[in-house]
Amino acid sequence: MTAPNGEEETGRGALHVGAGILASRLVGLIRQRALAHYLGLSFAADAFNAAFRIPNFLQNLFGEGVLSASFIPVYARLLAEGDETEAAHTASVVATLLALVTSLLVLLGVVATPQLIGLIAPGFEGAKRDLTISLVRMLFPGAGLLVLSAWCLGVLNSHRRFLLSYAAPIAWNVAIIVALVIAGADASPQKLAIWAAGGSVAGSALQLLVQLPVVRKLVPRAAPSLAIGSRHARTVLANFFPVFVGRGVVQISAYVDTLIASFLPGGAVAALASAQVLYTLPVSLFGMSVSAAELPAMSSVTGGPNAIAAALRTRLERGLRRIAFLVIPSAVAFLVLGDVVAGALFQTGHFSHQDTLYVWGILMGSAVGLLASTLGRLYASAFYALRDTRTPLRFALVRVALTTGLGFLFALTLPPILGIEARWGAAGLTASAGIAGWVEFVLLRRALRARIGFAAPTAAYLARLWIAAGAAAGLAFALQVAIGALHPIVVALLVLLPYGTAYFVLTALLKVDEGRALIDAFHRRRGA
Repeated sequence: MTAPNGEEETGRGALHVGAGILASRLVGLIRQRALAHYLGLSFAADAFNAAFRIPNFLQNLFGEGVLSASFIPVYARLLAEGDETEAAHTASVVATLLALVTSLLVLLGVVATPQLIGLIAPGFEGAKRDLTISLVRMLFPGAGLLVLSAWCLGVLNSHRRFLLSYAAPIAWNVAIIVALVIAGADASPQKLAIWAAGGSVAGSALQLLVQLPVVRKLVPRAAPSLAIGSRHARTVLANFFPVFVGRGVVQISAYVDTLIASFLPGGAVAALASAQVLYTLPVSLFGMSVSAAELPAMSSVTGGPNAIAAALRTRLERGLRRIAFLVIPSAVAFLVLGDVVAGALFQTGHFSHQDTLYVWGILMGSAVGLLASTLGRLYASAFYALRDTRTPLRFALVRVALTTGLGFLFALTLPPILGIEARWGAAGLTASAGIAGWVEFVLLRRALRARIGFAAPTAAYLARLWIAAGAAAGLAFALQVAIGALHPIVVALLVLLPYGTAYFVLTALLKVDEGRALIDAFHRRRGA
């Protein structure tokens, strides 16, 4: 067995992924705060967020889906074997096919936008529907550029160039912010939404352009090609269909949420989008950073079945512990301190305190499945490394079916029966997705155990994390009550910093290795 990248290199890769994601997400939070400031939870905000979901389907489906499950494992293995010629050919074919297919879909999408709105947001009427149609037509070309940017990310990740690929979205976020500032606070919400869409398209082009020079240096032999006769190109294409369906049904689940939310009172779509910005932050920072660094490393492991299984178990156990250590306190913070988090980020301009409480309620539902979603991402990466794309597909179908059924039940059926205000159905949507996420997680873990053996954090380890996070949250909540009414950002600093500090100290006292390592590193830094 050979594993060309050891624990130290993979750890550096995860750190670079995390740093890139952190930088881009922080700017993304500023972008979301700017949108909240200028648009609040107005009908223009609903229209913008619904519109953005439709072309975003293209990016997530053809970009992340193809690259994570079919392209990166094949390309990374070719690099590990030293076959750079075949690697360049495979990358060229994938890029050419992505460009052709997405160009066609962008064209069809622009033409068929009115029909898409009727399918995705049937509850939108009048001016809100007209604005959404205009925004979708503007955003579709930018989505095509983001797909090619995702191809660059796949190449860079396979060459262990993580930082640039995950920091590149900073350009996209900045372009939207600049567009809003240029439009000005005096502009109408409709005009501001249109300017933001234009900024999104310009930012998509910038995100692609900042990556291309480095990609060109790494793959100098890359050139447009439709020569799909090679074995490795066919492997990528063979894996494409199950991944396409799998990513497609997951994206459909997100659209079902938007469809259901379009029937809820005004502001539900925008509030749901604000909550998802917060929810996806730990998923990206902690789940994606580890999974993205591990996928090319796991795909590069060679040897017999037993040796590969042993190497994957070691990597999985280490990665799952790192994810759980950081995601569990995030979930507890969303449940107990979600108003502090949402208020600090969004409560400005047209975004009121009541809007903050609304987003907090939706965020509570998201917290239900936060741990399952992040751990499940790493399990799915292990299947992709094993060249198995069909098993995650089957479980994704189960998840989507559950999310859809429970979403209709929790969001539209139960609230009037229970006498709950209709707008709180948005929290039912996120809770239903969380429950379905846990089902998918259990199925993934059980299936992978049958392939390579058991790989998961122990129950005792997880219990210590939950105890530490719960105790730290209790302390932080008491601080929040004692502080009283101050500016939301001030409250966040006085509450969230002690919360994080208390959690790390408590995990160290409970003899959690990751917590003790952080405390030791802090003492060494102070001593230096």
